Amino acid sequence: MKILLVRLALLSFGLSLASLSFAEKADQDKPVILEAEKVSVNDVKQIYDLNGQVLLIKGSIIVTGEDGHIEVDPQGYEFVDVVGTPEAVASFRQRREGLADEFMQGHGAQVTYDAKTEFLTLTGDASLKRLLNMQMLDQLKGWKIEYDDVKQYYHVTPPKDAKPDDLPLARAILSPRRKATLEK
Repeated sequence: MKILLVRLALLSFGLSLASLSFAEKADQDKPVILEAEKVSVNDVKQIYDLNGQVLLIKGSIIVTGEDGHIEVDPQGYEFVDVVGTPEAVASFRQRREGLADEFMQGHGAQVTYDAKTEFLTLTGDASLKRLLNMQMLDQLKGWKIEYDDVKQYYHVTPPKDAKPDDLPLARAILSPRRKATLEK
């Protein structure tokens, strides 16, 4: 019963996002800035491996972690895979198109982001928040969070070895949408 309620809450959350803005479109044309203790570059294959205190910046996108792997496809889209450590998790932050100070911000043991499909996956004690003026509007928590920015869809998955006694395996805190709809 609790799992059904969680799924219904997440479904309604996903449906309520239809009127929200998308990721910052200007990010697509920005250069990638990479920092790490060690960077290995294969310019022919467009593959970059980063080790130690990874920082990736592309426009409003900021990804941090301990180790990272980036591949650039022939069209110039990046696929980013960054892992953290138990002491310092991997993180992702991106400004959203539309309202001036709206951001998506998340963290987990691993962050993967596909710039072509605008698909973000946070794995391992994951958390994802939507912030407006640095105040949390929505928050998701779970073992794995998948966020499709194009379809405005969230999916929270529990660990494979989860037991029913471990509930709640996923949690969503959602802000009312009525006021935002009326102010348009």
